[in-house]
Amino acid sequence: MKVFFSILMVTFALITASAQDDTSLNMPRDEATGLITYKEVINEEGSKDSLFNRGSSWLHTFYSNPWEATKVRDQSTGLIKIQHQFRVYDFDELGNKKDAGMIIYNARIEFKENRYRVVVDNFVLKLVSRYPVEKWLDKNAPDYDAKWENYLKQIDSFVRDELLNSLKEKMKPGQEIKEDEW
Repeated sequence: MKVFFSILMVTFALITASAQDDTSLNMPRDEATGLITYKEVINEEGSKDSLFNRGSSWLHTFYSNPWEATKVRDQSTGLIKIQHQFRVYDFDELGNKKDAGMIIYNARIEFKENRYRVVVDNFVLKLVSRYPVEKWLDKNAPDYDAKWENYLKQIDSFVRDELLNSLKEKMKPGQEIKEDEW
């Protein structure tokens, strides 16, 4: 009976450990670099220049200081490069929010005829030195902290729910204003 119970406990521990890998967070990773990387190609009607102009307009609605956030805005190549940051938070058992640090990230938007591509990557925690957040994916690390999963969820939520959704909405073509013919 003790042997059966021991085998059952070991099996349960292995199942639990295998369920706690980075795929449970559904964080997209680049196969070549191993970095957390969000990539998406969106088909949207418009010329390269009109899509670029819509993307530039979006910058002014999403970022409080778009000139500081954008490192490159080149309409001839159809490229916008962004380096920005946002905060992540700890929450105590009462739901109180406490600052946990600043996440710096890079984004790139490339425009072509009737489509654009968004790449968001290079997430690092800003400390005395930069700390790549991919280290938070290793639940078997000796210094693993359960708070890291919450931080990763906040990063994922920021990119998917705020940044990408806002950009997609702003990139839709506006309604044409028809002149009143009389």
